[in-house]
Amino acid sequence: MDIDLARTFLAVVATGSFQGAADRLNVTQTAVSARIKSLEDELGRRLFIRNKAGARLTAPGERFTRHANALVQIWESAHRQIALPVGREHLVSVGGELSLWNPLFSDWLVWMHRTRPEIALRAEVDTSARLVERVLVGSLDAAVLYSPQQRPNLVVELLAEEKLVMVTTAPDGRYDPDSYIHVDWGPDFTANEQSAFPDLAGPPIAISLGPLALHYLMTVGGSGYFRQGAVQASLEQGTLQRVRDAPEFSHSIHLVHAEQDVPDLASVREGFRACLQAY
Repeated sequence: MDIDLARTFLAVVATGSFQGAADRLNVTQTAVSARIKSLEDELGRRLFIRNKAGARLTAPGERFTRHANALVQIWESAHRQIALPVGREHLVSVGGELSLWNPLFSDWLVWMHRTRPEIALRAEVDTSARLVERVLVGSLDAAVLYSPQQRPNLVVELLAEEKLVMVTTAPDGRYDPDSYIHVDWGPDFTANEQSAFPDLAGPPIAISLGPLALHYLMTVGGSGYFRQGAVQASLEQGTLQRVRDAPEFSHSIHLVHAEQDVPDLASVREGFRACLQAY
């Protein structure tokens, strides 16, 4: 079977429409329709029901999804392994969520270089949703993420339990809503934050990257939620204070990979766990 047929099938599943798949694959909708028709002819089953709302999987389409993911993942893995750089035995491609690149993801790259120099590395930084999609289609072996959504054909492993704590530069430990910094720790955190602090619904400053927000806080002043490990030294030095009576929020780190065996996944996991001990 042409691997592009499986990729096109998965693009329709991911976007929910033939036009969405065409936009994602940079082809015409006619080409998408032709590919799906060819795939349905090969399998002898109708895979989608098309309507005004888009494209809905049939029962055979639901069953084929797992196999399509496996086909693309195996093909992508084979392509990468065949194209190995000279002197390297294996290649591992790992993605990291933007907020995790510093220091966890960067420390992991150094750990892999020192511990497993025979492995070629490909590292990507992107949004959680896009990284999950890339793991699903096989262009990434694994991804390290905060609070990923459970998806069929994916394994989500807990790497570490983290806490987000509210800190302030104010010596008295009080926070001022007018100087509060909202950090984008994901939709779960935002919902908890708004529930606990309804007066912070329209914060004056919103920053998507934790290290950038912490630098801003330490330079300009204010308050906000940050990883406890990232602010612990400042708390001990007295340059930051815990905001009194502010709740803590769980913010766990996970490793996401396909159900199929991933070469050197044990080394990937070991490296992240080693780096997290000093995180």
